[in-house]
Amino acid sequence: MEFTFQVLNNTRGIFKKIIENNSLEDLNRIPKGFNNNIIWNIGHVVVSEQLLVYKLSGLESLLSDNMINKYRKDSKPQSNHHQAEVDQIKNVLHSTLEKTREDYYDNVFDKYNTYTVSTTGNTLTNIDEALQFVAIHEGLHYGYVLALLKAIKS
Repeated sequence: MEFTFQVLNNTRGIFKKIIENNSLEDLNRIPKGFNNNIIWNIGHVVVSEQLLVYKLSGLESLLSDNMINKYRKDSKPQSNHHQAEVDQIKNVLHSTLEKTREDYYDNVFDKYNTYTVSTTGNTLTNIDEALQFVAIHEGLHYGYVLALLKAIKS
């Protein structure tokens, strides 16, 4: 599982650099043909990891209910994000993942509620499958963020 955590850590590092290297305006921009923006996608991957790993293990998320509701599946940006919200997302990119890794190796995830993901139709039955899917999910959203960046910079 260590490789999966390395992939996630690297992907989160890329997301952090994208936040740091783009203006608040660009992070909020929704180009024609898209239904969300860069910062929503980055917030969404953090929230999704918490839901797929902690909530489906019957544990409390490290994030607020407000943040979860703002970035969960089937949500979309309702307004432009303020810098404080962007900073919050940037700050939890690595801290949530570090806590997940620590809890994984401390065997905190001893039960798991089976869940079928809508993205691929796969059914997650344990924490290892959930973490592997989280890596795939974050990769999908990284691709989406790259498409958004290309559309914004054109």
